[in-house]
Amino acid sequence: MKKKVKIIKLLLAFFIVALFISGATAIPIDTELSFLLKFLQPDSSLYVWIDRVLVGYRQVKMEYPFLLYGYDWLAFAHFVLAILFIGPYRNPVKNIWVIEFGLIACVLILPLAFIAGYFRGIPIGWQLIECSFGVAGAAILWPVWRMIKNLENKSNNNIQTSN
Repeated sequence: MKKKVKIIKLLLAFFIVALFISGATAIPIDTELSFLLKFLQPDSSLYVWIDRVLVGYRQVKMEYPFLLYGYDWLAFAHFVLAILFIGPYRNPVKNIWVIEFGLIACVLILPLAFIAGYFRGIPIGWQLIECSFGVAGAAILWPVWRMIKNLENKSNNNIQTSN
């Protein structure tokens, strides 16, 4: 039982850190995209897309900087979500609802990426990259959920046998 709790905590710690880092990457987007372009072939479709995003970002920054406030809120949302998962880290059984919330959010990434991506003109490859975050998140949270359910069942059985 202690081993399962340790695994749950390790997976949740990784998930919390990944959410935090993901949010932090929304802030220095100009630097990140410029750095990434240095390592891509200029004739590749990925280079063309990232260059287009960078040009768009810089144009918005020059002409409509208030729109970039959305990046700040994106980062903030990731930080808040990371904090939310401290609850199940501290008490997995009591806070299993947070894991269920996270799983629902991971599933909802897929329709958002495909629907919004289509209407915003995001290339399908990039939409799939966005979807991979939902898949990766669910790949971490699903086993956590199952282990917590197992712990919950064992603790309920222990209570029933002691009565």
